[in-house]
Amino acid sequence: MEPTQDIREKFGRFRILVVGRANAGKTTLLQRICNTTEKPEIFDREGNKVDLAFHATVQGTVNRRYHNIEDELVFRSNPDFVFHDSCGFESGGENEFTKMKKFVMDRASTTKLKERIHAIWQAATSVRL
Repeated sequence: MEPTQDIREKFGRFRILVVGRANAGKTTLLQRICNTTEKPEIFDREGNKVDLAFHATVQGTVNRRYHNIEDELVFRSNPDFVFHDSCGFESGGENEFTKMKKFVMDRASTTKLKERIHAIWQAATSVRL
């Protein structure tokens, strides 16, 4: 058995948490990495596709993009990667940071290798002078 095949069987898809401020370009970064302009498909932890139209109308998130750090973002162009979006850290926003910290601790301590976070990327905005 090839070493890369053995690793894929143990770990499944490569799982990445992307953190950063809201509007820092996290989704744009992921689109570039996955070589696509399409929006990702979003699935809950059980693998069910998330209905964003439901969240926009029922949950009142029309003006703010729906985020749940537990949800899995997958691009059709690169299905071997699963991304999790941190929702964005705002100045003084303790709630988002607490949710992200709990998510990382839970995923780091799970015995299921396929559910662990394999990398954490921080998206930062740059200031042009």
